[in-house]
Amino acid sequence: MTLVYNKLVRDKIPKILEDKGKEFSIEFYHDDKIYLEALRRKLIEETDEFAESNCSVEELVDIEEVIHAILKFKGISYEEFEKLRLKKLKERGAFDNRIRLLSIEEESQC
Repeated sequence: MTLVYNKLVRDKIPKILEDKGKEFSIEFYHDDKIYLEALRRKLIEETDEFAESNCSVEELVDIEEVIHAILKFKGISYEEFEKLRLKKLKERGAFDNRIRLLSIEEESQC
């Protein structure tokens, strides 16, 4: 029986499968656009797994690794990313106060 995954996996997965005596097939993402799409899908996969796992820290680690891969692909250092995060934190705050926005009244355009 062949299980089809067709998804981005961590670099050591082929070696781990080989060590377990598994037969498998792989290919590499050479096209940047397709690779970036695979990273996007992987981020969604990992965030879904995080939500389904009752917010497992292990799943957060996987999300963080995908974020690192995206940053590397885009040529952005983690330090630069952290500066952007801190800037946004200063301007808009964090999520510490657990605020739930219920509604905003807007003036009618008519």
